[in-house]
Amino acid sequence: MPKKKLGVFKFASCDGCQLSLLDCEDELLAVAGALHVANFLEASREVVKGPYDLALVEGSITTPHDEERIHKVRRQSKFMVTIGACATAGGIQALRNFANVKDYTSIVYARPDYISTLSKSTPISGHVPVDFELRGCPISKTQLVEVVSAFLFGRKPNTPPHSVCVECKKRETVCVMVARDTPCLGPVTQAGCGAICPAYHRGCYGCFGPAESPNTGSISARWKEMGVDDAGVSRAFHGFNAWAEPFRKAGGER
Repeated sequence: MPKKKLGVFKFASCDGCQLSLLDCEDELLAVAGALHVANFLEASREVVKGPYDLALVEGSITTPHDEERIHKVRRQSKFMVTIGACATAGGIQALRNFANVKDYTSIVYARPDYISTLSKSTPISGHVPVDFELRGCPISKTQLVEVVSAFLFGRKPNTPPHSVCVECKKRETVCVMVARDTPCLGPVTQAGCGAICPAYHRGCYGCFGPAESPNTGSISARWKEMGVDDAGVSRAFHGFNAWAEPFRKAGGER
């Protein structure tokens, strides 16, 4: 059976999710016999032209050039999976969506007139059809291997739809909100990190984005009972996944 061609493409991002793929050396050996990494500039200068059986896309769309390039990548790809908070929710750079981007470029750059940028940072699904979104900042390499394996063998990826709270219970971590009155986004955040922050007595920061059917109104009310003001609630939701719709609305869309 001929090997499936994999392409990995980067847009506006920190490269952290691509590094998660590079960190999968041992795990990818299990599927290496069925996979040809044809385009992955983070790992190799060799580029084999498309079409590709599977495209992994990291990063958000932030420039007019990005808008054009993502359509080209989509046309070359049989299946497209977006990986990470930037590709699935606009990333931390989507904070500019709540302000005027020109206010930032005029402060950061000596010659803002050289900067070609869009007014908003948006997820890949806002521009082209996407077959699967793998959340996380960064993504879980275990989930990444599962998704790659699923597409290679023509089945639906098996990733958890439940919240971080389930992960806390699995590792027998005492709930930080109940026991310590520590504000935590775990009840509305998708599982995938292993509930690392609550295990160290810190609240969840929502790195994996909204869980399935998140009750953001309830968690906001609970936070306010614990003394967090409206601005604090807004800052909590407007983090790595600020432009994911449930978090965007919970934080106060402007």
